[in-house]
Amino acid sequence: MSKRKQPYPLIEGLEITAIAAEGKSLGRYNDMVVFVPMTVPGDVVNVQINSKRRRFMEGYVTEFVTRSPLRVEPFCEHFATCGGCKWQHLPYPEQLRQKERQVEDQLRRIGGLQIPEIAPILASEKTQYYRNKLEFTFSSKRWMTRQEIESGAPIENPCALGFHIPGMFDKVLDIRHCWLQPDPSNPVRLAVREFCIEHDYPFYDVRNHTGYMRNLIVRTASTGQTMVIVVFAAEDTERQNALLEHLTERFPELTSLMYVINTKLNDTIHDLPVHTFYGRDHIFEEMEGLRFKIGPKSFYQTNSAQAYRLYEVARDFAELKPDDVVYDLYTGTGTIANFVARACRRVVGVEYVPEAIEDARVNSQLNGITNTTFYAGDMKDVLTDAFIDENGRPDVVILDPPRAGIHTDVAETILSASPERIVYVSCNPATQARDLAIFEASYRVTRVQPVDMFPHTHHVENVVQLLRR
Repeated sequence: MSKRKQPYPLIEGLEITAIAAEGKSLGRYNDMVVFVPMTVPGDVVNVQINSKRRRFMEGYVTEFVTRSPLRVEPFCEHFATCGGCKWQHLPYPEQLRQKERQVEDQLRRIGGLQIPEIAPILASEKTQYYRNKLEFTFSSKRWMTRQEIESGAPIENPCALGFHIPGMFDKVLDIRHCWLQPDPSNPVRLAVREFCIEHDYPFYDVRNHTGYMRNLIVRTASTGQTMVIVVFAAEDTERQNALLEHLTERFPELTSLMYVINTKLNDTIHDLPVHTFYGRDHIFEEMEGLRFKIGPKSFYQTNSAQAYRLYEVARDFAELKPDDVVYDLYTGTGTIANFVARACRRVVGVEYVPEAIEDARVNSQLNGITNTTFYAGDMKDVLTDAFIDENGRPDVVILDPPRAGIHTDVAETILSASPERIVYVSCNPATQARDLAIFEASYRVTRVQPVDMFPHTHHVENVVQLLRR
């Protein structure tokens, strides 16, 4: 007979003492760390443990015994359920303080790096409606909150158009109002949902791969332009045209209305054709007089205003001279490359995604920039000694890698090229600290500037300047 698993305990009166990683907070119980989401230091809570390891436990709040004076009232009705904006209950100045501490901990304490005093984090002017892109998912079986289940009330409509519940690929929360993206994002999503329910368009079932409506992507720009992309699970011209025509009538201000037919088992559309139903196949972003063409698959920093400040910091840290050769590694659609091109002799951009490189070239042409060159390929394969011989030794290297950081081969090639200055832009200070340690023998960290791109989350961007020793 198998040993019966012991039930997880209910901890009463746990005091929350600190902010932890990934937006959680923690307290201590019998010499063990207890991680509890959606709490703040000073809260006293009853916690139902649902996961236990040797040195820590995790759980959820069943009751607030005492609420911390630090706590503020979340502004979104979906807080604590949808998984986004996990720090709404923290005052914004406290969020910024915690992000500064995160950078300090990762670079100095955990990374063991010798760094100067960290500059105060650059706060986001907008803390609501700051995102320029959101992707919503259709589901035939919406996520039920604990309150709904406990109420026993009948389920009026099982359909959802919203966000995935964290860690659950098949569970989607129906979103009534999202505070992340400006209008017409909310009205468009609600209009699509209402039309599809009224006309019996089946919402997708990701487990059984049935249904018709799969995804809705909304892109807005600081220029006031809007792109909407509807993803259908099958070709049905009559149905798709009816919905798309309805959207053009309801929202004549749309710049671009597009659609995708996705019959695959996954939601990615990068390998699928995107069809233009109405308007243009792109929108434009603007930054310091430069225009950037944004297509349905283009990457662009999702907080447009803070992206400008981030790139200003990167350019400032590069300390560019008119005769400098700059390598912009992980260039994406060439935003940084084109942004700094006017201040130097030449920019060489490298990016893994071929479509992004095409966008980068278009953006150079669009802005009359003639001193950029772009290459597509895996960074560790493209960035070789022969590549540097062909393109010239860089005076400055700007890095903006994905969260995983850079490959050791890339670091070794940069060290071999021996640029005067390196500017490392990172969305993950932990992997940034790891990579900076590789450069430490040859470079010293001279400036550190965090930037808040994502208010109400624990995420932080960080820019570091390195000078050759």
